[in-house]
Amino acid sequence: MRQIVLDTETTGLEVEQQHRVIEIGCVEVYNRRLTGRTFHRYLNPERDIDEGAQAVHGLTRERLSREPKFAHIHDELLEFVRDAELVIHNAPFDIAFLNAEFARVGAAASGGARTAAKITDYCRVLDTLALARQMHPGQRNSLDALCKRYSVDNSHREYHGALLDSRILAEVYLAMTGGQAKFTLSAESDTARSRARQAAPARTGGVRIAVIRANEEELAAHEHALALLDKASRGNTVWRKL
Repeated sequence: MRQIVLDTETTGLEVEQQHRVIEIGCVEVYNRRLTGRTFHRYLNPERDIDEGAQAVHGLTRERLSREPKFAHIHDELLEFVRDAELVIHNAPFDIAFLNAEFARVGAAASGGARTAAKITDYCRVLDTLALARQMHPGQRNSLDALCKRYSVDNSHREYHGALLDSRILAEVYLAMTGGQAKFTLSAESDTARSRARQAAPARTGGVRIAVIRANEEELAAHEHALALLDKASRGNTVWRKL
């Protein structure tokens, strides 16, 4: 399944007051593995930014004045997210802003008449805030709180940023819904190992035994997984003790 972990930054909190999207960050996840593909754009909102919002993300109107407008990146964004499941923390907020931007693009294309096109016409949506509230009722379920709960490092998060927050949310989501999926080796590696078992059997005592030795990439991946487990368990990884 293809998923896109998405976050936005905006000029303010109220879409009804014509506040605009000023940053979009997306991270692709395929079959519970981070693919490395991302989409990240800063946008010119063509309006002032509320002081409260600026204090959160640190973006100024002057800084964004040279960036493209949403209409110029609309098709590129749609191509990246089309037919995927969007994974968003507090999804109604981001979806409302993106739908408003889609409506502006549609209005400009149709000579002023608003069209019904929405990002949800092209994607399914999973709200990780709603999921966290189901899993941890009565507890704090902000992204920072979830990072602490699932031992996801967010110490480098001085300001909110759409791409940074998407990457953090991807780690949190994978931890919430299955833990170590992102640590597993790729399907290609699995296939290669299977072929090696068939191609390089050894005989010991009349029994065919396939001896498969880890290559450098696999050893490094194993060591990385152990380091993450060490951190999550505060140094109590059973594998290392054994």
